[in-house]
Amino acid sequence: MPRKVTKSLKRTIKPDRVYKNVLISKTINKVMQDGKKQTAERLVYSALEAAAVKAKVDPVEVLDTAVKNVSPNVMVKSKRIGGANYQVPMEVRGDRKIHYALIWILDSARSKSGQSFDKSLANELLNAFNNEGEAMKKKQDAHQMAEANKAFAHFARY
Repeated sequence: MPRKVTKSLKRTIKPDRVYKNVLISKTINKVMQDGKKQTAERLVYSALEAAAVKAKVDPVEVLDTAVKNVSPNVMVKSKRIGGANYQVPMEVRGDRKIHYALIWILDSARSKSGQSFDKSLANELLNAFNNEGEAMKKKQDAHQMAEANKAFAHFARY
């Protein structure tokens, strides 16, 4: 007997104060630690400004393009079928793409040492804007895994 799947309610995220953009608000929320939102806002805004000056475009456009470049189209998901686990390639949908892109950009910025977080975030945003850097490597790795396991794609419907 199939399980009844209940869909969770989707929270609406308010746009940020400065640029009135929901994506920037999501970025701030992912940067935030221990509920310190103002600190996260300060870091994100200064990183966006620095990246925008170097790229010579609007700060919102820098983040938008960076997230678009890094967001994955397919990823592998582990499925247990007949006692064996298979890495099944599956398409990544809407908000999950944005989630993975932001997480990868922020993780690669956090892993850098020797400079402040806002500077390393600005550098990572610029790298993602120009289709390079650690976050882009993560996307390419995810796509390679999916390509390598496409023989198991027929398990996606189970």
